[in-house]
Amino acid sequence: MRRLALLLAGAALLGAVLLGARLLGVWPGGEHPDRAFSRVRTGPDSRPVPHRPVRRPAPHAEAVLVTVVDGDTNRRVRGARVRIGRRVAVTGKNGVASVPLGRRGAFVTSVQKGGYDGRAIRLSFRTRPRSTVRMYASAQQWRMYGAVAARTQAQTAIRIRPPFRVVWSRGLGGLIEFPAVVSDGVAYIGNDRETIRALDLRDGSVLWRHDIRGGKMASSPAVWRDALVVHGMDGVVRVLRRADGRELWRWNAGSPIESSPAVRRGIDVFGTWSGRIVALDLRRRRVVWSRYDGCKITSSPAVSRRLLALGDYCGRLVVLDARSGQLRWTRSVNGRVYGTPAIAGGRIFVPSPTGGSLTAFSTTGRYLWRHQFGAYVYSSPAASTGRVFVGDYAGRLTALSAATGAVRWSVPTGGAVSGAAVVVDGVAYAGSFSHRIVGADVRTGKVLVTFPHGEYVPVSGAGTRLLLHGYSRIYAVVRR
Repeated sequence: MRRLALLLAGAALLGAVLLGARLLGVWPGGEHPDRAFSRVRTGPDSRPVPHRPVRRPAPHAEAVLVTVVDGDTNRRVRGARVRIGRRVAVTGKNGVASVPLGRRGAFVTSVQKGGYDGRAIRLSFRTRPRSTVRMYASAQQWRMYGAVAARTQAQTAIRIRPPFRVVWSRGLGGLIEFPAVVSDGVAYIGNDRETIRALDLRDGSVLWRHDIRGGKMASSPAVWRDALVVHGMDGVVRVLRRADGRELWRWNAGSPIESSPAVRRGIDVFGTWSGRIVALDLRRRRVVWSRYDGCKITSSPAVSRRLLALGDYCGRLVVLDARSGQLRWTRSVNGRVYGTPAIAGGRIFVPSPTGGSLTAFSTTGRYLWRHQFGAYVYSSPAASTGRVFVGDYAGRLTALSAATGAVRWSVPTGGAVSGAAVVVDGVAYAGSFSHRIVGADVRTGKVLVTFPHGEYVPVSGAGTRLLLHGYSRIYAVVRR
């Protein structure tokens, strides 16, 4: 019994020593039993081997692929900078950027490329390591009436000429007096009942519709950032969200607005029937300046640099400082001005229906020349390649020398021309009350196309598609 007690006491003492050694990290013989075991090699060679601690692989970045495509042409874009978080990569010949990411998730991805509108969208790479981003060339968009703020009615970047093939058409439920504006693959157009539609440029499907009950509309909208600026004959400026057509805010001018928006640097400038010219800051939602002209205004303003020009029913061309609204000069035209002036090449071209004429002034106010048509000239002129193009109520589309006013050519349209002339890729277009559109070569006057639908302003578009406007239906065409 005594021997058994001594053995039990010794075992207890040994257990206590081993426990303390484990806590202190010290072992009899100076080595942990697990380590000692790891140095024992089983088999014929039982020599000890040195211990090598197992290293876990460091986390590495996993590449995701972003393909950048031109939204109008469907061609892949080379040299676009793709930024995801702090990681940046550039697309190669195949339009693909490989961006290393430390972890998968949803990120704000920005894409930039010279000549294109920058994009910032939220993409998820959690389950899909590949994504596609569409970009749109800035110069090939048609974001306001007249193609540009100077209202030249000439789109110089789009390359599409007749012959055409219709790819889709869409009825709009009312008269189309003013053309669609186009941005980022979407066409925005209103009819005379002030129903605004957003149409997918690829297939003409209606993305959204915004109805204004009892409203009237005699102008084109304008695209500004992620918004659409709409002027109504009820005197209200409405700012709609481009994504879904929801009204964001409004401002009431108190008088009908027939001017189409001229938006530059976030400032919308327009005239009213009451004779007031207004500059409305779209960001701050307040009037920057306002000037009383005293005569009815239906003309849309043309803006070039700091020069703003528009006509009035008193038969005057009024030229203001675009930033301050201060009067620079005014000149008389031989009849009231209904249409919109065009500014090009240091000249301002002004139509007059009652005078039946087109008058040219220098941007400093010097009278240059006047051409009499012998018929109403409601048509707003188009200016391109040293020539100015205008339609008249006698049913002709005429090309004049921008420098002298001399006639270069004139072609019949089959009916009175009321809407603006438009130039795209070396072709001058006019719509007429004979319900057709005529397109003629700007140099020779040779008629290249006669489209069997038309009425007012004939053409707008973007990228590789033109939009031809009939009485109440719009047609998308591509080169045949």
